[in-house]
Order: sequence, then structure tokens, then C-alpha cells
Amino acid sequence: MKIADQMMRFRVTDGQGFRLAEHDTAETCGLDKDHAQSLLADGVKRLAELQEKLYAQDRWSVLAIFQAMDAAGKDGAIKHVMSGINPQGCQVFSFKAPSEKELDHDFMWRTTQCLPERGRIGIFNRSYYEEVLVVRARPELLARQKLPRELVTERIWSERFEDIRAFERYLARNGTIIRPFSPPPPAAAPPPPPAAGGGGGGAGGAPRPPPGGGGGGGGGRGPRGGQPPPPPPPAPPGGGGRGGGEVRPPPPGGAPLVAPLAKRDLRFPKVTGPALADLEKARKRLEAEAPRRKRS
Repeated sequence: MKIADQMMRFRVTDGQGFRLAEHDTAETCGLDKDHAQSLLADGVKRLAELQEKLYAQDRWSVLAIFQAMDAAGKDGAIKHVMSGINPQGCQVFSFKAPSEKELDHDFMWRTTQCLPERGRIGIFNRSYYEEVLVVRARPELLARQKLPRELVTERIWSERFEDIRAFERYLARNGTIIRPFSPPPPAAAPPPPPAAGGGGGGAGGAPRPPPGGGGGGGGGRGPRGGQPPPPPPPAPPGGGGRGGGEVRPPPPGGAPLVAPLAKRDLRFPKVTGPALADLEKARKRLEAEAPRRKRS
């Protein structure tokens, strides 16, 4: 199976109805270690080639968003995607609890400041998705944003989803390729053994609930009194700029970034006119200096 076909098995194409609990997050597509290492080497080589052209052409940019709860493997996923990338053309930003200054702006202000420049690959470790995951589940965090009271209505979360869709559509129309990833949440700790002589109905034999937290994406129960967690941000209609999200750490070698970059007409710019003449003069000067350097 080609790596592109493997990726399709992990993509979310319908954000409205997606639930992580309905998918096997331990799926490996039958890959063994040797095959995975081979794919890693091929993917790293291809991504490095595309990154050079991306930087030289200076037209497109890439934004990879990693959104998940703590200990879900975001750092490891970032390492897999970025293995082989030239760090000079890559920017990584991690977003934790907002500062007072950030709370005095709109919820996407702090991430907007960190968007990748043309020709670069940007990585967000958490993102504006926190707003519809963590903040949605904790009203006290929304209160800290000091929004005008008349704007905090029952439609606020629908409006937030609309804002995110519109923002990502705007970025896509301006040359930013967006790829979100959601590594699976960590497995729940096994339940403690039942008390000796117990019948399994007491607290000692009850299974422990899975851990709560922000950004898990929709499996199990949430952190608030048995209510289900908020759903992951749905993909924008009509393709937007995201083209779906990944539901586990992506295949090795940055394959989820190779595929969209390979579809673009990335190429090294051609030097013409006066610039070409200047380069030719510089080449002749260097060639003339070479014999003198050898004699010295």
C-alpha cells in the first residue's frame, strides 16, 4: 500500500460527525519497523527537496497544527513530521495559557502573530482550536476574555466555529497550506484490582474514567460531570485550506506535508535579465581567480 493511501485512512473528511472513539488509534496499516524506516528515508528526502523549492519560490507557506491533550504525543508527532527539515525554513510555536496582554485581544490574535511567512513551514503546538475545546468546556476561561456581555449568547460556539472556518479559508486563499493533526489521547490507566472478597460492585472495583483535558477530539467522556467533550473543529466546507485533519501521529517522513506540496508547481526561480548578466560576470571573476589561488 502506498503511503498516500495509508494517510487517507487517518484523515477526517467530515468534522461534523467525527468521533475518535469510533476509530482504532492503534492502527499501523500492517507496517513493520523495516518498512516504516524505508518510508521514513524516502519521505525525508522528498520533503527536503520540496522545502528547498518552497523557500526559493517564496510563494506558498505551510501551517501544520498539532492539537491534542497533554501527553497525547504532539511532540513526537512534530518530530516525525519535521525529521529532515532544514530548521532555517521552519518555525515552531507552542501556545500555553494566554497572558493578560493576549486576553486583551481577540482569541486568534496571538496565533495570527506567528503565522509562517511565504516560503516557510510553520508548526503550532496547540492553537486557536483551544477556544472551541478547552474554553468551551470551562466557562471561567471565557469570562477572563472580558467580552461584551451582549456578545456572549447561546450561539457563541457556533460563531467561533464560523470564525475559524472563515479564517482558515482566508489563509488558504492567500497561499497558506493548512494541515491539522490530532494525535490520539493517552490511554486511560487500568482500573485497580477489586478488593479481596468483593463482588465488584464497590468503589474499589469500579473502572476509573479516562483522563479529561483539552483537545482530545471526541472519545470517551469529558472533564465536566459526565458531559461529552466538545467535538473537534470541523473541516470547512468546500475544501477550505485544510482538506481534513489527521487523527493520529502522521506517517513518517512528513508524508502529510509531501502530498500537498507535491501538488503545487514548486520550482526554483529562473534568473533572467540583468541579474543573469551579473551572475555570469561573478562566475568569470571566480574562474579567473582560481588559478592564482592554486599557485599561492
